[in-house]
Amino acid sequence: MCSNIYKGEGTKLVNLALNPERNTYYNGTHIWKAIYDENCITNDESCLEERVLYRLLSGMHTSTTLSIAKNYYPPSKRHNRTDWEANPQYFMSRFHEHPDHIRNLHFSYVVLLRAIKKASVYLYNYDITSGNVVEDEASSILLKRLLDTTILRSCSDVFSAFDESVMFQAGVDDGDNESSMLLQKSFKGVFHNISSILDCVQCQQCKLHGKLTMLGYGTALKILFTKSLDNLILEPNEVVALINSAARLSENLVEVRELTTMYWEKERTKIADLEAATEAGKSAVVTVSQSSSSSSSLSYDSLDVLDVTVGLISRSGQRELISLDRETELINMALTRNPELMILGKHYHNDPEKFVSMSNNLGKLGGSSISTSLPVKPPDAIVIGSGLAGLAASLNILDRGGTVVILEKEHLLGGNSNKASSGINGYCPHNETCHDSVEVFRNDTIRSAGKVADLDLIEVLVTKSEQAVLWLKNRANVDLSLLAQLGGHTNKRTHRPSNGMAGSEIIYHLQKTVRSFEKTGRLKILIDTQVKELLTEEEGDRVVGVLVESTNDGSVQEILADNIILATGGFASDRSSGSYLDQHRPELMSFPATAGGFSTGDGIKLATTLGAATRDMDKVQIHPTGWVDPSDSTNPTKILAAELLRGVGGILIDHSGERFSNELGTRAYVTEQMLKHDAEFMKTGQWDRSSEVPTFYLVLSSSAALDAQKHVDLYSHKGLLTKVEGIDALSKYMEIDRKTVAKTIRDYQSSAAKGLDEFGKTSFRGIPAKDLKAETFFVGTITPVLHYCMGGIKIKPDCSVVREDGTVIDGLHAAGEVTGGVHGNNRLGGNSLLECTVFGTIAGQKVPIKEEGSYRLAIGPEEKNKGHADSTAQRPNEIPNVKIEELAKHNTKEDMWVAIHGFVYDLTEFADEHPAGFDSIFNLAGTDGTAAFDAVHNLGMLEDFEGDKRGVLV
Repeated sequence: MCSNIYKGEGTKLVNLALNPERNTYYNGTHIWKAIYDENCITNDESCLEERVLYRLLSGMHTSTTLSIAKNYYPPSKRHNRTDWEANPQYFMSRFHEHPDHIRNLHFSYVVLLRAIKKASVYLYNYDITSGNVVEDEASSILLKRLLDTTILRSCSDVFSAFDESVMFQAGVDDGDNESSMLLQKSFKGVFHNISSILDCVQCQQCKLHGKLTMLGYGTALKILFTKSLDNLILEPNEVVALINSAARLSENLVEVRELTTMYWEKERTKIADLEAATEAGKSAVVTVSQSSSSSSSLSYDSLDVLDVTVGLISRSGQRELISLDRETELINMALTRNPELMILGKHYHNDPEKFVSMSNNLGKLGGSSISTSLPVKPPDAIVIGSGLAGLAASLNILDRGGTVVILEKEHLLGGNSNKASSGINGYCPHNETCHDSVEVFRNDTIRSAGKVADLDLIEVLVTKSEQAVLWLKNRANVDLSLLAQLGGHTNKRTHRPSNGMAGSEIIYHLQKTVRSFEKTGRLKILIDTQVKELLTEEEGDRVVGVLVESTNDGSVQEILADNIILATGGFASDRSSGSYLDQHRPELMSFPATAGGFSTGDGIKLATTLGAATRDMDKVQIHPTGWVDPSDSTNPTKILAAELLRGVGGILIDHSGERFSNELGTRAYVTEQMLKHDAEFMKTGQWDRSSEVPTFYLVLSSSAALDAQKHVDLYSHKGLLTKVEGIDALSKYMEIDRKTVAKTIRDYQSSAAKGLDEFGKTSFRGIPAKDLKAETFFVGTITPVLHYCMGGIKIKPDCSVVREDGTVIDGLHAAGEVTGGVHGNNRLGGNSLLECTVFGTIAGQKVPIKEEGSYRLAIGPEEKNKGHADSTAQRPNEIPNVKIEELAKHNTKEDMWVAIHGFVYDLTEFADEHPAGFDSIFNLAGTDGTAAFDAVHNLGMLEDFEGDKRGVLV
C-alpha cells in the first residue's frame, strides 16, 4: 500500500515540531484539483470504494484548510502581531456551505483511530530506534500511553462507522475475484499517484505535510486491509506518519470549535458596535475595536483600567518608546486618574505605539516619542551600505540589543542584492538537497575559486551556509522553498522563492524587519548620504567615526562610533579613467555590466586610505548571460539573465546556429567559450579592448519555460524574451537557416537521450518536444557582462580589515562584495547572497553592545517618520469602486495608483522605497499592474499595503 509513498531521491530527518502546518501563502488549488480529478477508481458514484476514497481525500483537504485558518497571519511588528493569528472569516468562507467537509474530517479520524486500535498490540511492543536513546525511550512511553488511553476503548462503537471488511467485495459472491483484485489495485494506485502529484508542490513545507498525511492514511489502510497482524510490518516512518496524522486530525476537531467561536464572537461585536453607533446617531460605519468586550464595559477610573494603563506605560518604557522622564510623568497622571490618559489606556492597551502617539498632547513632556532630554550616545556601529551584507549585519546588532546607523548614498535601500535572481546556496541536510554534503559544496567552491582559493574563508562560507538560509527563512520570513542546480554545482543547493525573485524577496523582507526598529530609537537610516572619510584617532590606529555629505544639499557632518562596517559592494560600474577597473582590467572597460551605477568601489577607497590591504583586484567575473534589450541595445547597464534559465534547460546558440558549450559549466568556462568566437581572443587568450563584445541566443523550450515561469514572465514583460511558435518562427527570429537550427536542436535531443553530449554535459532538463513545428520556444539575445568583483579589501574570517603587514585596523570591519578572497578566481552562482548573509552576520555578531538604557543616537537632527499609511486613507469597509478611467488619471510622479488583483493601491509614497526603483512603480501608474506584480512578487506581500488600498477596480 505505501511502498511508493515514502521512497524517493533520499531520506532526511525532519523535526515536525519545528515545521508546523500553517499558512505559507502557497496557492495549491491546482494540486487539489489534480488530486480530485485524476484519482477516480470507477465512474460509478454509488461504488463504496469510490465514496470512501473521496471522503478520505476530502478529510485530508479539510485538515489542511483548518491548519491554514488557525495559523493564517504570521508574526508582524508592523501589524503588532507577536505570534501566528487565526482567520475565522477564512474558515467560515470555506465551510459555511460545506458542513459535509467537516463530517469527512470526522470520518478520516475514525479510520485512523480504527487502524491504531487494530494494531495496538503490534504498536505497543514496537521497537523505536533512532540513535537517540533518551528520545527513543520517551517516544516509546508516549506511544504506550496513547495505546493505554481509555478513548480507544470507550469509542469502540464509533469505530463501526467504517468497516473495511465490506470493501472490495463486488463480484466475489459470483466468483468474480478478478474484478475485486482490479478494484483493490486501482485503490492502492491512487495513493501512489497522489504522492507523485505532491512532488509538483513548490512549497517544501506544504509538500512535507502532504507527504506525511498521505503516508499516515496509507499506513492506516495498510493495517486495516492486513488480514492477520502476524503478517504486518511497519517501517518507522509509517508509524510516525500514522500517529502524527491522527494527532493532526484530533487538533483539527478542536480548531473547528475554536474558529467557529471566534467567528461568531467577532460577528456579535460588529452587531453591538453598529447598534451603538446607530443609537448615537452616527451614519458612518464604525470600525470594530480589537479590544476585548470585557474591557469596553469598564469605567475609565476603575482599578482595572488603572492597572491596564500603568502596565501599558511600563511596556512603553521597556520598549524605549518613551523616555524615563516621560514614563514618570505618565505614571503620575495615571495614579491621579487623569481621565484622558485613562480612556486612552482603556482602548489602546494592546497597542503601545498608538498609545504613545495618542497621548503625546497630554502632560508637559508630550510632543515626541523620545524626549530630547535623553542623554546622547554614539551608536554601537555605523553600517555603510544597505545591501544584503549591510542589512544582515544591522539586524544581528539590533537583535542583540544594539544601536545602528545605516548610511546609504542612494535613495533606495538594497543595492545590487535587489537584482540577484537565481537564489542563495546552502547545504541544508534537513532539506531536499539531492545527496549534497558539506564536502561536495566545499570542493565545488574550491574548484571554481582556482589557485587563489582562500581555504579559511571558503570553510566559513560553506559550513555556515545552512545557518544562513535558515536565518533568512525564520528571522525575516523569506520564502526559500525551491531548490535548483546552477552551473558549476554538483548538486541542487540553490534556494529560491516559489514566487518572486530571490534578491528582491530577500531584500524586501529583510529591509522590512530591520526598519521595524526605527520606531524604537535604536536604528537610524540616512539615505542620500555619502561617506567621504573614515575618522580615526590621532595615532590613526583606530577608526572612530565617519564624515558624511548629503547628496541632496551638500551639507557635511561627523558621526562617531567605535565600530564601522563596510558593506559598499564592488567596482564593476566605474569606467572612469584611473578607476579600479581601469587599473586592474583595462581590457574590460568596454564590457556592459549588471551592477548599478553606484558600484564604484567607495568602500575600498575609504579603507585603503587607512592602509588596508587589497587582494585579487584583477579577478572580475564576467557573467555569460546579460540580456540585450532590443529597444536599448547599447545601454552599458544590462539586466542579468538568471543562471537558473540554463539550469532548467536553456540552450545557448551562436549566430551560426550551433551550440558551443556545456550550458551548465562554470561562468568562467561558458564565458571563455563565448569569447573564443572572437578571432584575436582565440589566438591570444586575451581580450582586445577595441573588439566588439559578441552576442548569442538563449532558447528555452515550453517545459523549461514552465519550470522558470516567474523569471520568464518577468523577462517577457520587460521585452527581453520573445515567445515564438514552432521551429520556423524560431529560426526566423534568429535570422538563421531553419535546417541549421533544427539540426542543432535534434542533435541536442539525441545527446539528452544518451545522457552525454560533445561538451561533457550530463544533466538535461527542459528538452524541446519531439514535434519542433508544434513546440513553443522563448528566445532572447544575450551577451557577456561584468557581473561581480571577486577582489577587494583583505579581511580575516571574522571580517576584521587588515593592513599589508597583517595587522588589524581596530574598529573597521567589512563584508560582502567589498571584500576579496572569498571566491578566488571565479564565483559560483548563488554564492554572492550567501557571502553577504554569512559574513554580514559575522560582522554584526562581533560588534560589542553598550549598556542598555534610554538615550538618543548622536547623528544629527531627527528625521520625519516614513513608511506609515496615511490616517485619512479609506477604511476597508468604506472602500469605493474605481473605474478604469479614474485609475488612468493617477499616473503622475506625485500621484501613482496601480491596480493589482482587482484592487487599486496608492503607491505614491512607496515608490521611493521600492527595492526595484521608483520607475518600476511609475511605469505602471494609472494601469493594471497585476501581470508585472505576479512576475516578481508573492501575493501575500499585498497584506502590508491594506492601508494604501483606495478602491475596487470595476
